[in-house]
Amino acid sequence: MAKYLIRHHVTADFFAEKVVDENEIDAIKNDLKLNAIPNGTFSFVMLKGTEQIVRTTYELYDEKLNISSKDRTGNK
Repeated sequence: MAKYLIRHHVTADFFAEKVVDENEIDAIKNDLKLNAIPNGTFSFVMLKGTEQIVRTTYELYDEKLNISSKDRTGNK
């Protein structure tokens, strides 16, 4: 039986949250220092109902290395 990899390209609104010690920011100068841009150290929570599918693709799935010449099908 064949397997397919389905990939949805999605946009959504998120909260990015992180608890930090007071020495990691400068509250007086309103400077978040290294925390000014969310990264992998933040927890991301998607806001319910904000997701929109931009594009969906699917391709025959195999557990071998990804071959760029595979036939792909999708909608735009």
